[in-house]
Amino acid sequence: MKWLSVLGLVRVSECIVEIPLMKVNVMQETLNEKSLLNNFLKKYPYRLAQNSTRNSKMAFVPMRNFLDLAYVGNMTIGTPPQQFRVVFDTGSSDLWVPSNFCTSPACYSHITFKYWESSTYRHTTKPFEIAYGSGRIKGHLAYDTIQIGNLVSTDQPFGLSLVEYGFNGLPFDGILGLNYPNSILGAIPIFDNLKKQGAISEPIFAFYLSKGTVNGSVLMLGGVDKAYYKGELNWIPLIRVGDWRIRVDHISMKGKLIGCSGGCEALVDTGPSLINGPTRLVTNIQRLIGAMPLGPKHYVSCSTINILPSIIFTINGINYTLPAQAYILKTSQGGCFTTFKGARVFKHRETWVLGDIFLRLYFSVYDREHNRIALAQAR
Repeated sequence: MKWLSVLGLVRVSECIVEIPLMKVNVMQETLNEKSLLNNFLKKYPYRLAQNSTRNSKMAFVPMRNFLDLAYVGNMTIGTPPQQFRVVFDTGSSDLWVPSNFCTSPACYSHITFKYWESSTYRHTTKPFEIAYGSGRIKGHLAYDTIQIGNLVSTDQPFGLSLVEYGFNGLPFDGILGLNYPNSILGAIPIFDNLKKQGAISEPIFAFYLSKGTVNGSVLMLGGVDKAYYKGELNWIPLIRVGDWRIRVDHISMKGKLIGCSGGCEALVDTGPSLINGPTRLVTNIQRLIGAMPLGPKHYVSCSTINILPSIIFTINGINYTLPAQAYILKTSQGGCFTTFKGARVFKHRETWVLGDIFLRLYFSVYDREHNRIALAQAR
């Protein structure tokens, strides 16, 4: 996707890939009832339709919204292509899927890669291990042809997991990282390879995450479709090159500061579904909205959602409002829980993670050429 300009020039005509997305964090806590996942997969078959434009450098790939907790998109590996559901994650840099030789229980419920069926597969014995907030994997590095929509990356390095912990019962097979090159595999990320090989003309991508509906979510690669947002794109410079981290001016509720009083950092991350912040500040937010702890979550009375105050993140001088209808989710049993979660505090700096709860409200654009992010009200 492409941008530039005074307000941000958008080239919708060059290389857009729209891909269905998914949410990772807190999934295991919410999906204790496996029937939820089974029913979802039966109702919405594995193969997702892929709508592509005539331009070979643009592709629109539909995504599935799983209970407002995960956004899952399809991509293929190999020749002929083998299809996988992945999370498109701005918080990591590597792509991996399960190997057919994976022995973990999680792999038996997911699609696994059969290397011997691909004529373009290239094997290595280089081992790797990746740890996420939701689990960890071990495996080895491999190379093959990867396709996302119409975009093809040849001889792309990726990981094949042989052991997985913490990924049981989740509605995706693997993860595709869209962060800067911080590869644990020691490999070039797929987005960088697509640019290097000329599959996209501009190093830009964007996310539109649907609210409450299964269909409609999109990842765009190489361009931006203005139909997915209202008004103008507001550009925010990154704090530093290396990850999608921006500066937040302050966080407020009913006109009073509740966080980030002297300015702080926030990672814009499509991996986690929640909003993570320092435990002390998150605990205060739970108290202010009357949330009560029960197990790993904090609950409020569902009847209070319409009267609970909005929480405002002021970023680069612009207020981004998060109403209670956005930061409170309902369980399948009818309970209502908050989507703020306490996290480890980084020494000497206050850091937040703006996950899907925030990004459902605000269309987000990631510009690798100019090292910036844009936000606009999502349609």
